[in-house]
Amino acid sequence: MRFAVTVCSLFLAFTNMNVTISKDAVFESIKAAQDMAPSTDPSLPFWRAAHPVYAERGRMGELRNRYRTEIRSRWTEKNLYFLFICPYEELNLKPSPNVSSETNGLWQWDVAEVFIGSDFQNIQRYKEFEVSPQGEWVDLDIDLAKPHHEDGWAWNSGMTVAARIDATAKVWYGAMRIPFSALQSHPPVGADTFRINLFQSQGSGPNHTQQVWQPTMSNTFHVPEKFGLLRLIESTD
Repeated sequence: MRFAVTVCSLFLAFTNMNVTISKDAVFESIKAAQDMAPSTDPSLPFWRAAHPVYAERGRMGELRNRYRTEIRSRWTEKNLYFLFICPYEELNLKPSPNVSSETNGLWQWDVAEVFIGSDFQNIQRYKEFEVSPQGEWVDLDIDLAKPHHEDGWAWNSGMTVAARIDATAKVWYGAMRIPFSALQSHPPVGADTFRINLFQSQGSGPNHTQQVWQPTMSNTFHVPEKFGLLRLIESTD
């Protein structure tokens, strides 16, 4: 019952901002007892306790079961975690990857992406986090009011990532650990809520596909009016 009331309240809040949200657009992140390094092993108890959602639609809402990407999330008092499990047919990888510093323009290659914002008054402001199958990464401070919002890549969140490719199963895994200090000014607590969308891009040329959690109904991912919600759940291992 408490969950229903929470979703109803959020629905009303978003409606007042001309933004609607449904129960299917709520992603629950379960609290973990302690932090760990980003891991791409979905069999770990850390990840098995998560409630997954799926990026399985194109930007216009068309179903893409073949590329159904599973995303899991956990959180602690310091960090927010994501694991992407991405089936693929063809990888489009950047030559000579650099995993020691962020890669501007990484979105031109295969990536998994999280867009997340804590500002419900100005939804044009949010953060973007990406990881590639090769372990490259980039983080951006997005402000859509600026003419070149991609310039926000110079911002540094302190995120760390891990990635691996299972070429036999044709699945790649990408994990992120994002400090809460990069998202909001206060420590997280259970029931904290963020605006969020999740994406995965793969392939090149005519084989290029993009999968989303919440369809943007646009030719761009940057449509904050279509974001769903991430809700922190106070439940420890």
